[in-house]
Amino acid sequence: MTPPPKIKIRGLTKRFGDKLVLDGIDLDVMHATSMVIIGGSGSGKSVLLKCILGLITPDAGTIEIDGQNVLALSRTDRETLRAQIGMLFQNGALFDSIPVWENVAFGLLARRLVSRAEARAKAVAILAQVGLAASVGDLWPAELSGGMQKRVGLARAIAAKPDVLFFDEPTTGLDPIMGAVIDGLIVDCVKNLGSTAIAITHDMLSARRIGDRAAMLYHGRIVWQGAASDLMNSGNPMVDQFTHGLRDGPIQMELRK
Repeated sequence: MTPPPKIKIRGLTKRFGDKLVLDGIDLDVMHATSMVIIGGSGSGKSVLLKCILGLITPDAGTIEIDGQNVLALSRTDRETLRAQIGMLFQNGALFDSIPVWENVAFGLLARRLVSRAEARAKAVAILAQVGLAASVGDLWPAELSGGMQKRVGLARAIAAKPDVLFFDEPTTGLDPIMGAVIDGLIVDCVKNLGSTAIAITHDMLSARRIGDRAAMLYHGRIVWQGAASDLMNSGNPMVDQFTHGLRDGPIQMELRK
């Protein structure tokens, strides 16, 4: 018997004014697997992620996590569910006014799960998991390189040992070696936690490194799903054009209004 998906999305639709951004998305993400979502700018990737997170309310459709319809939950229950989700933002989104260790332990402190002393000790341990020394905890975000900020962002995302992890363009702005390091850390963290992960990315090398499955969004619809290892040889003209960066193909540059 096939187990139910950890995340189940059906008929998800979202419109901003006259622009239809999500056009009936159906997607299953199985437990303890990594789903990578690719697509051009404006294809709806970030909106989809924000709908799952509850930051944007869709116009129609359902989003289920562990069989619970997220959209039908009370505010309190939705916050409880959201506490089980870790997020690595594209630009790190670290708080400049507090040191690194407090950034890492921010969720734990905000929910008063630990004392400040315990939070600091946990932050140091988690920083070690992403390859950063304890001394980094006393630095300010502005003192960190781009790669270090990504590592701190990842440490914050996994601090509460979440069931679900989201990654928004995890390798953007990084050199190829640091990108590979971050991808390796993501894979290790997901496996060690047994978490279910969704990542959105333009980086095809990253997508194949961190993804078990992959899906492509185009004009608000999923036009292909398959194994992430098949991204460069999918047999789908849209996917092949996108993943190989081909100028000619079914995807045409549109004029922005």
